Amino acid sequence: MFENYLQLAQIALVVCPSYVVFGYNQAGLGGLLNFPSWTEQFPAIDTANTVGHEKSHHSTVQGAIVASFTLGALFGSLSCVWIGDYLGRKRTIFLGACVSIVGQVLELSAHSLLQFTIGRVIIGVGVGLLSATVPVWLSECSSADKRGRNVVLTGLFIALGFAISEWVNFGFYHIQDSAASWRGSLSVPLLFSSVIICSIPFLPESPRWLVRKNEITAAKQALAALKQKPVDSDEIIAEVAGIEMSLEDHKEVSLKDLFVMGEDKLFYRFALCMLLQFFQQMSGGTLISVYIPIIFEKNLNLGPSTGKILASAAMTWKFLSCFVCFFSIDRIGRRVAFMISGAGMSLCMTAMAVSNSFGSDNHSASIASGFFIFLFNFFLPIGFLGANFLYTTEVAPASLRVAMQAISTANHWLWMFAVAMMTPVAFNDIGYRYYIVYAVIAGMIAPTVYFFYPETTGQNLEDLDLIFREAPSIRDVVRLSKKPRVRSESTHTSDYKAQLEHIDLVEC
Repeated sequence: MFENYLQLAQIALVVCPSYVVFGYNQAGLGGLLNFPSWTEQFPAIDTANTVGHEKSHHSTVQGAIVASFTLGALFGSLSCVWIGDYLGRKRTIFLGACVSIVGQVLELSAHSLLQFTIGRVIIGVGVGLLSATVPVWLSECSSADKRGRNVVLTGLFIALGFAISEWVNFGFYHIQDSAASWRGSLSVPLLFSSVIICSIPFLPESPRWLVRKNEITAAKQALAALKQKPVDSDEIIAEVAGIEMSLEDHKEVSLKDLFVMGEDKLFYRFALCMLLQFFQQMSGGTLISVYIPIIFEKNLNLGPSTGKILASAAMTWKFLSCFVCFFSIDRIGRRVAFMISGAGMSLCMTAMAVSNSFGSDNHSASIASGFFIFLFNFFLPIGFLGANFLYTTEVAPASLRVAMQAISTANHWLWMFAVAMMTPVAFNDIGYRYYIVYAVIAGMIAPTVYFFYPETTGQNLEDLDLIFREAPSIRDVVRLSKKPRVRSESTHTSDYKAQLEHIDLVEC
């Protein structure tokens, strides 16, 4: 499954804890909002024991507190535009884990809403650094045929974080009258952040980043360790030479070039990344992940205990569903995965709108809504719980990979902030109609991907760069990317360029 124990260590000791921290902090707070000790500590965001105008006001404040994490993550992701290439992948990951620990300590020790919010924002900054850097690091350290499975593990670990948070919240909920209930729940991510800090110094840096910094000897050593080959083997020498050649083919670029098409089609590639992260958030993923306990308990009128059990079961099912993507992403391809996922989510959101329109007192409609929540959690991971982070690292050019990943990930957090902020108010004001928004946006995914998104499965990162640069138009990028041209890692980029030119001539 993995090429060697070093790659397994990367995934187990850095990728897993990074994204468990991501998922746990994103979803964990939603399950605490009706804890008796929580509402006693923070009455300003109590929506369980208030009505009318007061409840509406508290809903707005509650949404802002929940969303403050994503606002911090947005700034954390954006900061990688400037520090990501300067510090390198490993040091940025180390920094992200340290920042998240500071925020977690502030959050779980809070006695005021202000301290809690500051801690939550700081956690977000740390998670933003991790979410913008870890996929790039793992993608640049993986071979073409393993890259898809390796990077989509990020989604599996996010779902694991969701599931852990719901089960932990369910357990601590029974400590009714003590602040230890919610403080204990919020302390769990400290363990995972600590694992990252202790592990990352001993793992290899990205060979591609080392080549960019002209540290060729270190790049060969890192690549040799990752592939378990001798440093002076032909495969290692050829791949490092291919990376160097790809970098030499590019002139110096800056952030403003992201908004210019040019021969490298940078604006097109940037738009692909931004739109994909928009789809990920506005198709309902955050809505279900963060507010699923509230949906079961209040919207479907199932009560606290039953609601928390169902929320925990739904998140566990979501985690298990991630294995479908893990085993299929390099077989069916990125495009098919996105289209299946989008169509399925649109169907589920439409069904949620219909079933919720009958009201929370209709038992049959509540059962139907619960079923479609579970079904949604099956479709989401197929394309939009890991593959979206993978794809942005693949279509970005080497010289702007961190910047493009950082900005598109910040866009991911921006829309997550919007969803977290407006959901309590939307549920209170428009009810079931809120699901229609997500149904329409998710329904746009399949046609958009079909016409505009090139296939990246099995392609070396340098080869993908060449397709964008050499294809005469956007339509040709999509068309040429679907040709089965998987090559070995040792093939020179110049040889592949000749293959591309030959295919283009034949099709013309």
